[in-house]
Amino acid sequence: MKSVVIYDSQYGNTEKVARAIADVLARHGEVTVLKVGQARPEMLAGMDLVVVGSPTQQFRATAAMRDFLKAIPRGSLQGIHVAAFDTRLTQAFIDKHPPLPFFERIFGYAAERIAKALKRKGGKLLLPGQAFYVEDTEGPLSEGELQRAEDWAQKLFA
Repeated sequence: MKSVVIYDSQYGNTEKVARAIADVLARHGEVTVLKVGQARPEMLAGMDLVVVGSPTQQFRATAAMRDFLKAIPRGSLQGIHVAAFDTRLTQAFIDKHPPLPFFERIFGYAAERIAKALKRKGGKLLLPGQAFYVEDTEGPLSEGELQRAEDWAQKLFA
């Protein structure tokens, strides 16, 4: 099985999650890990699984990730399994910082938007978009999140 994990990361938290996911995927075949600036849509051809992740910024993926997703030709992910994840602030943090709860309800998060974009390009979504939590804007990851990332990645094969 050939897989690719494409991520963006500002403070290293999303990269840590991406690499934890890739470690699990490597047990099932060949895996490539790319920061979004290294990835090109044509690299997705021939993949069995494409996993895409981004930090949530302003309730969506980073600009670089959005640009990458837009560049993927419609239909080019036909027959390819896809999955999406994001890193985001904990609900407790959001609840303590009005008006974040209001915007969260309206706009959502990066993982859901990434998943929709991958499906629009023809991908077959294996699982709903997954959140992994950080304690503050720059992190660190909440305790246990790397283990949760590994557990989530294993579910891609269930």
